[in-house]
Amino acid sequence: MIKQYTDIFNNSGPVPVTEIPVLHYQQFCSLVTGLLKDETRHCMAYYATGTSENIQLICCIGDDSGKKISLVSHLLPRHVRSLESLTPGCPQLHIFEREIHERTGISFIGHPWLKPVRFSHDRYDRTRAMNDYPFYEIEGEELHEVGVGPVHAGIIEPGHFRFICNGEKVLHLEIHLGYQHRGIEKLFRGKRNGLEMSLASESIAGDTSVGHALAHSQLAESLAGIEIPESIQIERCIALELERIAVHIGDTAALCGDVAYQLGQVVCEALRTTVINTTQLWCGNRFGKGLVRPGGTNYPLTDKVAEAILKVLDDSGKRYQEITDRIYSLPSLLGRFEDIGTVTRNQAMSAGAVGMAARSCGIERDTRASHPFQYYRKYAIKPVIYLTGDVLSRGLLRAAEVRASVSIIKDLISVWSNVSRDCHRPVYNLPLKSDSFALSVVEGWRGEILHSALTGTGGILEHYYIKDPSLHNWMALALAVRNQEISDFPVCNKSFNLSYCGNDL
Repeated sequence: MIKQYTDIFNNSGPVPVTEIPVLHYQQFCSLVTGLLKDETRHCMAYYATGTSENIQLICCIGDDSGKKISLVSHLLPRHVRSLESLTPGCPQLHIFEREIHERTGISFIGHPWLKPVRFSHDRYDRTRAMNDYPFYEIEGEELHEVGVGPVHAGIIEPGHFRFICNGEKVLHLEIHLGYQHRGIEKLFRGKRNGLEMSLASESIAGDTSVGHALAHSQLAESLAGIEIPESIQIERCIALELERIAVHIGDTAALCGDVAYQLGQVVCEALRTTVINTTQLWCGNRFGKGLVRPGGTNYPLTDKVAEAILKVLDDSGKRYQEITDRIYSLPSLLGRFEDIGTVTRNQAMSAGAVGMAARSCGIERDTRASHPFQYYRKYAIKPVIYLTGDVLSRGLLRAAEVRASVSIIKDLISVWSNVSRDCHRPVYNLPLKSDSFALSVVEGWRGEILHSALTGTGGILEHYYIKDPSLHNWMALALAVRNQEISDFPVCNKSFNLSYCGNDL
């Protein structure tokens, strides 16, 4: 009897490639569909890898209640060019099937939206180009289209937004990304230089340097079969929470700027600076680059830095509480946030939303709690949940998560001060286990980050897969602006603050 799937616990060690269950496609479809009918499960990764003869489809489904991940696969001969789509029954798989289609040319029959995700340089169909993107169209004399981008009004990453409007009301938004594909996953394949891979990982999404560097380091440590000291695990969690605080405060400033509330904007901008300057004091970089490395650290936390962190959190945390109390009680601001850009719980579930985009719709999806890693395995996290799914909900969630993260860091520093401080230096030549599969999950400030790898003979990385939470959540933004005034798009966009480069890779 063929084993249906393998349950693994993220970051707990690699799985031999021979132990990955390989099912016939109908069995694969039935199993995946059956698992995803349970709302406590969601697809964490679904991607294609393979050889010149076969393509292997690997699917990882997270069980948020059981703290495990179900691993299953299907082996497809190269000459087979089409498969039945799972998206009609499991809409959250739409983005993964689109990505597989773009990279391998496999057509998913019945997929309602089989379009390119990013027009990567290594796409299967080289005849398709950015200017040929098949935008959705609606015919009607009263309708008009509005195109925004790809050159952004602010100097940030490129992306094109195509609105179909009836007057000022948005009927549909299609988001076209992929303008800066860097082929970053290929930078990991065949590599043995751990420093080079660490530098690449912390550059995947610049505002999530700690989150992605931690996901990569965990993956390398898992494949090498090593466990880092408890003190470093605690330090990594502190760094991750500092990153969360800094971005949430900065995004609160951006929300205020979009509704012309200058006091809130400048206060939050100043408070964000105090947090990232503290990270710079710790490791020499305001965004935490260089702080997380496989096997150890170059910047162990010291009593002096810990004291500085606590001082900033006491002062800036209090000031942020004061300004957010004001922001979310002003009628003029509430009128611009409340009932604007609403994503329902059902929509978020269908889109497979993760992180704060899910938690603001009442979905308790936080991998620090559901799939704990590092010191979170000993420190219980209670996810912050809001229900209304609008801009106000996402703003309030940020404010509440800052308060929670301040408390978490204080608790972690208290624990850290009483544990043995083992200063292990980074190891850039870790011997990775041969012929193995491993994955690493981290809850970044946006949500669920996943890095996955397959090794071959001698532990060489034959395949490396990266998923930023933005891959799930861009569709949630597209849904949020339906039936809104087009002038509300900037504040809706800021309330998510999704990553272009994290999506484009």
